[in-house]
Amino acid sequence: MELKLPEKVIKVMKKFSGSGAQIFVVGGAVRDLLLEREVKDWDFTTNLTPEEMKKLFPKNSFCENAYGTFSIVLSDGEIFEVTTYRTEREYSDSRHPDKVEWGKSLKEDLERRDLTINALAMDIGGNLTDLYGGQNDLNNRIIRTVGNPDDRFGEDALRMLRAIRIASQLQFVIEEKTFESIQKNAKLIQKIAGERIRDELFKILLTNKPGDGFKPLKNSGLLVEIMPEILTGVDMAQKGHHIFDVWTHSLEALNNCDSNDPVTKLAALLHDCGKPVVAKGEGEARTFYNHEVVGSRIATKIGKRLRFSNQQLDQLFRLVRWHMFTVEDTQTDKAVRRFIRNVTVDYLDEMIALRRADRVGSGAKETSWRWELFKKRLIEVQKQPFTVKDLKIDGKDVMEILKIQPSRKVGEVLNKLFAEVEEDPKLNDRDVLLGKILTYAKD
Repeated sequence: MELKLPEKVIKVMKKFSGSGAQIFVVGGAVRDLLLEREVKDWDFTTNLTPEEMKKLFPKNSFCENAYGTFSIVLSDGEIFEVTTYRTEREYSDSRHPDKVEWGKSLKEDLERRDLTINALAMDIGGNLTDLYGGQNDLNNRIIRTVGNPDDRFGEDALRMLRAIRIASQLQFVIEEKTFESIQKNAKLIQKIAGERIRDELFKILLTNKPGDGFKPLKNSGLLVEIMPEILTGVDMAQKGHHIFDVWTHSLEALNNCDSNDPVTKLAALLHDCGKPVVAKGEGEARTFYNHEVVGSRIATKIGKRLRFSNQQLDQLFRLVRWHMFTVEDTQTDKAVRRFIRNVTVDYLDEMIALRRADRVGSGAKETSWRWELFKKRLIEVQKQPFTVKDLKIDGKDVMEILKIQPSRKVGEVLNKLFAEVEEDPKLNDRDVLLGKILTYAKD
């Protein structure tokens, strides 16, 4: 295979080589080139220090990293990151090196990297440096650490999660000794910050078959350290239309969730996490009343542990809390509007994606005539007055007619008017509502 670097990459590398410096493309960029995948991030390593690089790129560059990562901003806004050759010594917290020193050779830099397929380097001419059998592991679709896996995972425990994430993305198999090392060192993941774990989990959630990525997370012992709540559903049988136990159903729902939002994907995985807590009975006769209420609390707890933003927590909570909605054709418009208010319009499409995933993950058909009718009604009811703000009058009208100042009374009148309009949208006429203000004010 002839490897050719993009012109923008060659242009930057020529700036280094023209000054007599060494410069190589490294890591995932080389890996993805060899796999003929799109390269999203271009990373480089060089023998120049950040101070020396600044002389080559005095403008549109910066260095804000304690480990010597120099960033070059291209004209289109893309950023290339270049690190000085370095060696790392001792990782007493299993997260950060106690000491970082500039290295003198490419070999020193590559030997500190995590996986063989990430320890590949390419020069400006497309020539590869492969010191640890990375190409062979790519050809055999294997994930393997550089050197002793216990050493690599002891240096940075997040590497265990990264190994499973990359295996999930590429659909590779983790080499036996590497996987055994993850099982042995799984508890070290507790030393890693929640946001770093979250970012890796999100990448797994966005793979083509994310449910399959959670199987090695479970089997490696990492999942019990990260998200033990989800494992209580393993081997827990369900009744009715369900053909899987709670755990397997959750994985199938995740695999069939067609949202591109990782929070919604996580909601698909966690939507039934409350079932083991509320379960009553045995086998297929077991019931799970109010599991969505309990599950929403568990999901929120997990989200906080993973350092979710307030918006992400709100989304996760609502999707899990309200996923057990009915789609009967006998539902009133008022009931449908209440459902939308609970979920919010912002997350309505995400809830539809979750509900579809739940159905398919249960072994049911993807849709039904009731489900299709319900989706149409979700659109139609939003054309009707949906909140007090949709009334053809407002608080100023109430205050003017009743000759009062801003007060609780204004809101009470508007709420009473909206309740009537909600039952009969035709009443949302300005003249009609103005005529009713005095009537409601006397109540």
